[in-house]
Amino acid sequence: MRVITQETLGGPEVLTIVDAPEPQPLPTEVLVRVKSIGLNPLEARLRAGEFPLIGRPPFVLGWDISGVVEEGPQTWRLRPGDEVFGMPLFPRAASAYAEVVSAPALHLARKPASLSHVEASALPIVGLTAWQGLVDLGGVSEGDRVLVHGGGGGVGHVAVQIAKALGAHVIATASGGKRKFVEGFGADEVIDYRAVDFTEAVRDIDVVLDTIGGDTVKRSLEVLRPGGHLVTAVAEEDSELIAKYEAAGMRFSGIAVDPDPVALRGLVELVEQGRLRVHIQETFPFERVADAHRLLDGGHLQGKLVLTV
Repeated sequence: MRVITQETLGGPEVLTIVDAPEPQPLPTEVLVRVKSIGLNPLEARLRAGEFPLIGRPPFVLGWDISGVVEEGPQTWRLRPGDEVFGMPLFPRAASAYAEVVSAPALHLARKPASLSHVEASALPIVGLTAWQGLVDLGGVSEGDRVLVHGGGGGVGHVAVQIAKALGAHVIATASGGKRKFVEGFGADEVIDYRAVDFTEAVRDIDVVLDTIGGDTVKRSLEVLRPGGHLVTAVAEEDSELIAKYEAAGMRFSGIAVDPDPVALRGLVELVEQGRLRVHIQETFPFERVADAHRLLDGGHLQGKLVLTV
């Protein structure tokens, strides 16, 4: 099989395609013939050495996959021929930039028929992050006021839809150029963060889901109702911020996404109900992974990037 690997840290040019032996599944695992691979900004940071999550090179990046089960005698959960998607092993290396991946069956779900492999591979990390942040940590329920920072991004545009499905009034921050895009996913209000100070535009927020970090997290304290809850996917280990929120009588939680079969099934249900979709900004063939990473490096994406195999 072919894999995309790197021998050194650096820019997109360090990513190279090589031949490698197929992985051997352990008990409870299956081999997946990969059709599409979802790309995430985290992988660009790992490639460049900005975040030492999986050690030093050589390594193979990637977690989000959609494909077809090739071998499944080790588990009763899946069978050869099943179309599946998921985010196996995170944060351990899943080596998903590959034509074949070995993955725990529990970390995969059957792909909804309404989703293409491209769409399915784009959903796991962003969908699970949004679900765990809003449902498991945030406890969002009918009538809550939810503020999603970065509503036009990968996690953000999925979070808007999940919050709406939970019955919340959803406010999102995004650049002015993404207003219609974010409104199209159900946001009740969109704040152009470049033109408007969100702390002056909203009040009495029950849950803030942050995908931006930095000053945005600090200032979000001003818009929460008493006892409100900030959930961040960026600044989860900032002890100073945690103390500041707690001193003000607010809750502060960091979300570090992990494989979650219950949440994955929840995402599938929303997809099948027509209440959740994922936007693909652009797809790239496997051989153009460096071009895809150049876009990742640029930031300000609208939805997700995907490699097709």
